[in-house]
Amino acid sequence: MYGWIWRTLPGGRTSKALLSLLLALAVCALLLLVVFPWVEPMLPFNDVTIDQ
Repeated sequence: MYGWIWRTLPGGRTSKALLSLLLALAVCALLLLVVFPWVEPMLPFNDVTIDQ
């Protein structure tokens, strides 16, 4: 898959490297700002089973 992305990006080696870095940063931003906040209420981390 990464080879397909590399071959699909336009330009030379430098522009492909910069575009792939930009693409990776965009995916990380999408995960951190949209996906993780949407999934967080569904995770069982707040279900504490220890009583005092």
